[in-house]
Amino acid sequence: MPKKHIKENTFIAIFRILIGLVFIFSSFMKGVDPLGTAYRVEDYLEAYGMYWLLDGALAISFFLISVEFLLGIAIILKLKVRLAALGVLLIMFFFTVLTWFDARYTLVPDCGCFGDAIKLSNWETFYKNIVLVLMAVVVFFKRKTIASRLPQWTQSVSLMIFTGAFVYFVFYNYNHLPLLDFRDWKEGKDMRNTGEGRAKTFVTYRDKQTGEEKEYLSPDYPWNDSAWMARWEFVGQRVDESGVVRKHELYIEDDAGNELTKAVIEHPGDQFLLISYDLDFADGEGMLKAARIFHVLDEQGIAFDMLSASDTGLIRKYKEVYQMDYPVYFADDTELKAMIRSNPGLVWLRNGVVMKKWHYNDFPDRTELEALLSP
Repeated sequence: MPKKHIKENTFIAIFRILIGLVFIFSSFMKGVDPLGTAYRVEDYLEAYGMYWLLDGALAISFFLISVEFLLGIAIILKLKVRLAALGVLLIMFFFTVLTWFDARYTLVPDCGCFGDAIKLSNWETFYKNIVLVLMAVVVFFKRKTIASRLPQWTQSVSLMIFTGAFVYFVFYNYNHLPLLDFRDWKEGKDMRNTGEGRAKTFVTYRDKQTGEEKEYLSPDYPWNDSAWMARWEFVGQRVDESGVVRKHELYIEDDAGNELTKAVIEHPGDQFLLISYDLDFADGEGMLKAARIFHVLDEQGIAFDMLSASDTGLIRKYKEVYQMDYPVYFADDTELKAMIRSNPGLVWLRNGVVMKKWHYNDFPDRTELEALLSP
């Protein structure tokens, strides 16, 4: 006798589809930038003192992204739905508890739930998870009403095909640059800060005798009055940047501590930047390709500099090995990781505008460079 089919309740279907869409969207936004997701995983591991797992952050990110997609596609297409409903419930309980700790103690400033596409505060993430976990509970207890008409083997094969295709997509984005770039340094963006001349510096001085404090717009205070300076002591300063539009938080300096941010980023004409946040983890073949690119550009008088968070000792260690004949400047590793998801990576600026970026697997050869730079 054929098994009686139980019709799925409309509200259960809505909950199921919403959960599936959120899981698929979330996994896609993380899968388009798996290296960025790995950085988030590292933040969590460090916040919870699990340093022994740091070397596996990338593998963990791949696993979590793939599982999230698998559950999303399974729940929305009703493939192995009973197992999928249990998996969704368990993962939502886990992340709801995790995000509560984030919200309560600010262990990690950004969970990265939707990659860099949508930014949520820790409390917003927690409340979002509360809604999802409640829907997951309902779907789990009504899972027997959510039946697929497909044979079990067809459901299994379908899940393997969908998940296999998605894993390929994730690996592609890891071995090249993300197909979608939601960060500040995306191609086509003008990275020149504007309105910097409107920034105002205010200084505060305290009367040593009365304790009275006064704030002055610098340099409009009696700094050349020796009697006044003897009586008043410096307390602090603040900078009012109203009207200043900052396109990035990158700060570049040379080995003597001189700031070169504006000179490098807003270099007139073409400027190529080789980015390696840590030379110990840089791809060796990529670094050698970069050396060849430098020599091609140097012949044409085109600026080529390297930005790194590595110390001078590490620079000296690799200078000869990687034929680093170009200038090397220093910047924060977090900002360099945000610039490009590749170590090393190459960024081409023209008058401060990001023209193109390359993963080390896709570095251009001489012919490509000459075609790009030709008038």
